Amino acid sequence: MVDAPQPVSEMPTWDGFLLPVLQVLSDGETVQAREVQDRVADHVKLTDAQRDEVLDSGQQRFRNRVGWAVSSLARAGALDRPRRGSYTVTDVGRRLLAEHPHRLDEVDLRQIPAYRDHVPARRVQVPSNNTPPVQENQYNSELDPIEQIEAGTARLRAEVSTQLLERLRSASPDFLEQSVLDVLVAMGYGGVEQRARRIGGSGDGGVDGVIDQDPLGLARIYVQAKRYAPDTVVGRPQVQGFVGALHGQQATQGVFITTSTFSREAVEYARSVNASVILINGERFANLMIDRGVGVQAVQTYTIVKLDEDYFE
Repeated sequence: MVDAPQPVSEMPTWDGFLLPVLQVLSDGETVQAREVQDRVADHVKLTDAQRDEVLDSGQQRFRNRVGWAVSSLARAGALDRPRRGSYTVTDVGRRLLAEHPHRLDEVDLRQIPAYRDHVPARRVQVPSNNTPPVQENQYNSELDPIEQIEAGTARLRAEVSTQLLERLRSASPDFLEQSVLDVLVAMGYGGVEQRARRIGGSGDGGVDGVIDQDPLGLARIYVQAKRYAPDTVVGRPQVQGFVGALHGQQATQGVFITTSTFSREAVEYARSVNASVILINGERFANLMIDRGVGVQAVQTYTIVKLDEDYFE
């Protein structure tokens, strides 16, 4: 009889689910994959919040991690799949459970030739002291492969976002104003004719650009773009000045974009006025540039594949 673990304070890593998978299948029953995931979640006492965590793809995080644990155990020969989408423990799995009753991770799976054949290691360079290169797992055991891709993508996105803001802050005010209009047009404002133009200059009346939402210019969005250092906070007086400029143009829609941030008072004021005023800080604007392909280029696309079970049926 396997003792049930205490509730976990944080969700186990994908290989932290290896032992629980074997434990819930230890009676030899053949169980559907999704039910295995549910049994494991109950076994380790995941909280409702942990069960509700999702990846960017929308998949529940715990199901993704348990799924990788199941796949890894199957590659090691510890689980068998007697029928499609169902798993049962093998003699190899029972041996692993007996040898590692308290902890089982990927290092232990790598002792099994069948698993090593499926998951190659990469050679890591070490200082030239006649010590041979060591073998290192190419996967971070803290994350399953899908999570590694998502984490890497998020890191690259954050780095590009920072670079975009640095370039915008060092560019001319005219360039920032045009970039703002380019993003808004890419988002679909200005219609199919992309009716957007910079105003700028000393006589701009407090606005830097205007977007006509219809051919006659009856519906217009006015734009203000402020190029500030990251430690500069745009306060209520500046937003108030922009709202005044909108009134001067008899306009009811405006977008105020800065390469820095807005104060809480500025945000609250924008929400309270009759005009529809949208405030976009530097971080959000950089992400809009990335999402709309303005100032960035796609350099690589990866396709994630999985086995087509229907093909082999």
